[in-house]
Amino acid sequence: MKEIHYQAIVEEVSEMCKRANYDLGDDVYTAFKKALSAEKSETGKEVLTQLIDNADIAKAERVPMCQDTGTAVFIVELGQDCHITGGSLIDAINEGVSKGYGEGYLRGSMIYNPLNRKNTGNNTPAIVHIELVEGDELTLHMTAKGGGAENMSAMKMLKPSDGMEGVKDYILSIVKVAGPNACPPLVVGIGIGGNFERCTYLAKKSLFRSVGERNEDSAVAELEEELLNEINRLGIGPQGMGGSTTALDVKVEVESCHIAALPVAVNLNCHASRHQTTTF
Repeated sequence: MKEIHYQAIVEEVSEMCKRANYDLGDDVYTAFKKALSAEKSETGKEVLTQLIDNADIAKAERVPMCQDTGTAVFIVELGQDCHITGGSLIDAINEGVSKGYGEGYLRGSMIYNPLNRKNTGNNTPAIVHIELVEGDELTLHMTAKGGGAENMSAMKMLKPSDGMEGVKDYILSIVKVAGPNACPPLVVGIGIGGNFERCTYLAKKSLFRSVGERNEDSAVAELEEELLNEINRLGIGPQGMGGSTTALDVKVEVESCHIAALPVAVNLNCHASRHQTTTF
């Protein structure tokens, strides 16, 4: 059985938080460059150029690419033959987030209670999802999820009779309503199936895939491409200024569901699609 010490997790999580906010992933940066060459609007081109410049400055000067440094969200793949020593996994993640956001001068955006609005001061607690997997490895997937895009996300229990067209219409309606408020160009995460809570998790989980990475199911991959084309025909454009680049990518995750249900969740990610992965 592999043993991983609490403090090793703290230190790595701290660095993940800083890297996520300073270093735009190669997948997103490449998507910006590709979008710039394809964008039809001159204003859209200018906005994309500014986003690329912004990412360059953040990386070079080690400053956050956006003032909203996000909620720290983790999907943890915990090997069943892996043992955490010296403390609990959740405590290690939260201590790492506190350390990273403090040392990195990253904004603390978490509050103790949505009713009293008092800030925790260190961007904890993190949102942590744990999946038990085979083996002895511990893999941490982290994203710094911005509040603006999260606020424009939504979930609905459609009727099975709504069918595929109903699913597509609902997804497009959410992106239309979001408009500039989710800071496009977006990565659109979609969950279809499961139940009320599982569906929203699927939508979130889809956003951890790299931009350009298609679902392994060819039919779902085709749906991703179709939705991406439809969304980019909406004309919202970069930062809502108009253009042909409203989304950089669409991700869809599908699971089984009850015969009476058709759950659909849309989780929007802003242009700062920040993600990090570490395996122990």
